[in-house]
Formats: sequence, C-alpha cells, structure tokens
Amino acid sequence: MRADLFLVEHGHATTRSQAQRLIASGVQWRVDEAVAWKKVAKNGDEIPGNAELQVLDTTEAKYISRGGLKLEGALKGSGLDVTGLRCLDIGQSTGGFTDCLLQHGAVQVVGVDVGHGQLHDSLRADGRVVCIEGVNARSLTADDLKAHYRRALHISSGSEEDFDDDEEGDFDNDNDEEEEEEEEEEEARDDDGFSPVFDFLTGDLSFISLTLVLPAVVRLLKADGHLLMLVKPQFELQPGQIGKGGIVRDAAHFEFVEKRLRDACTGLGLDVLAWLESPIAGGDGNREFFIHAKKGHEVQGEDQPLAAAPQRKAAKRVPRSELRAAREPHEDSEAAEAAHAGQHGPAKRRGKKSDDNPTSD
Repeated sequence: MRADLFLVEHGHATTRSQAQRLIASGVQWRVDEAVAWKKVAKNGDEIPGNAELQVLDTTEAKYISRGGLKLEGALKGSGLDVTGLRCLDIGQSTGGFTDCLLQHGAVQVVGVDVGHGQLHDSLRADGRVVCIEGVNARSLTADDLKAHYRRALHISSGSEEDFDDDEEGDFDNDNDEEEEEEEEEEEARDDDGFSPVFDFLTGDLSFISLTLVLPAVVRLLKADGHLLMLVKPQFELQPGQIGKGGIVRDAAHFEFVEKRLRDACTGLGLDVLAWLESPIAGGDGNREFFIHAKKGHEVQGEDQPLAAAPQRKAAKRVPRSELRAAREPHEDSEAAEAAHAGQHGPAKRRGKKSDDNPTSD
C-alpha cells in the first residue's frame, strides 16, 4: 500500500495531504522487531499491510488540518484563552480552526462555510459543533444565523426532509393549526436558547477581502468579545500587486494590507490589539497574518442594513424548443444545398505529396 494511504487507513493522518506532510517530517516502518526501521522516502513508497509504523514528528497530525496550527500560534501570540467560550468560525472548511478551539476548551463552535461536505466526520459528529453550510458570511445577519442554525440541527438529526423554512407555505388546510403547534414546539426544542451573538470570532477565508465580510460578522460578536482573523494578503490586493505564482513578495504590500485591515476594524468599532504573523505559511507559500481586535460597547450603525453582495450573472438558459429548432435543417439550408447540387467544391490547396511526409495523417 502507498505510504500516504497507509497513514490515512491506519489512523495516523486524517487526509492524504496531512499524511504527506508527516512523511516529509519523518516516518519509518518495519515488519519485524529484529529488523531495522526503514525510512519512508516518498509518498508512493510501498508499505506492507502488517507493518509497524512510527511517526517521528506528530505536530502535523495534532489537528484535523494545518489551519489548527496557525490558530494555535495566534492564540499563544495574543495570549487569548477560549476556555468556556462560544465561538463562531467563519470559513470552517475541514475544521482546522474548529478543532483547535475545541482542544483549547471552547464549549461550542458554530461554523459557517459557503461550501458543502468539507467538515471532517469526527467534528461533524461532535455535539459541541454546529456546521452551517452553503452560506455566504458577507450578508449574514443574526436572524439568518438563527434560521440556519435551526436547519443545521435538523440536518444533523437526519430529518432535513421534514424541515420547513416557511418559504413555500404549502400546507394542507385541515392540518394547519396542528402543524403550526408542532412547529412551535420543535422550534423551541431546536433553538434551545441559541444566541446568534458570540464570545469569540475567528475565520479563515479565501478569494474575498476581509473588509467585505467583517461588517456582517462583527455584528455577531458581543461587546468586549475578541476577534482573531487570518489575513491572506493575496486576497486583499489587486492582481497587479501579486507576483509570479500568486505570491506576494513586496514588504510594502504587507504594510498596505495591515493598514487597510486596521482601518476597517476601527471603522467597525473594534480596538485593534495586535497584528501577528502566522507561524505557518499558506499552502501556496504566501506569508499570512492574524489581526487581533476587541469589540467596544458603543458601536454605531449595526442597526443599518448590510450592503448587498453583487449578484452573479447566471448564464441565460436557452429553451429546449430553440435548441431543437437549431439542430433541424432549415428551408434556407435545403435550398442552398439544391442550388449547389452537382457543382465542384472549393479547390484544395496544393501541397507536398504524401510520400514526402509519410508521418502525416
């Protein structure tokens, strides 16, 4: 079996990419105690199924993904303690940040992600974790979060088909009153006193500037609550400011991004406490940072509606009747064929004989 697959199959790593990082840090195996350990040189090395494996550096496997190592470093650098806190994780993905928060004592982590099916199964099954998928945090409100939270509980309980989000309102008139009572009781059980305002806010976002997301998610942070967001400079700059391979190299650009994020936080009623470099570079090699801020008590403008996200232009759907009509022969084409019947086609371009180029088709 391939070495990276062996690590995943035998529980040493959660993903093949994590297994490959463990191999790079040092992995060895043997099938007999009397035989010396054999080092795994590359990911594709074959390891017998009955082999004993030894991982020399388990740091990479501490969390579900290396994102947990980034947040761990930022928590240490900022001196923050999340023990006993309710946390909101924006851009939850596979759950590296969520895993780190739980291992550091968080009592609940609500994760929001625009994607689907990325969270690791071990975290999805954890009662302290709520996974809200297919949601763009840029326009997320407290009321939206309540509704998404309720739906997430239904999905995790396996009763998604029975969930009604009040959008369709297609009920049997004879059972309206009874279903309404059941719905109210179920809502009370599901919400369980859920509050859409959190003690701590963190996130790891890609392909969008934090300046577009913070105005929404900061409203979900309580007064005196702390924020620790990962900053990826390549998504805060214009394409012309990013170097070859998508790497930001100019130090002046890092200073620009820091000022931009500090100003954005200040404008939202946050007191910026620190700007920290991530202990681990991004997967593409880019330098990354964390911004640490604390929310004040007097925040203005949170009662105002959020700026609407730009609508994506959907491709125009062509009716099937038009597609069929386009494939059917038209009268004009039939007439053209009749007019040219018996005529010679266009002259072929004279070129070299085929024997001069025996390899040509």
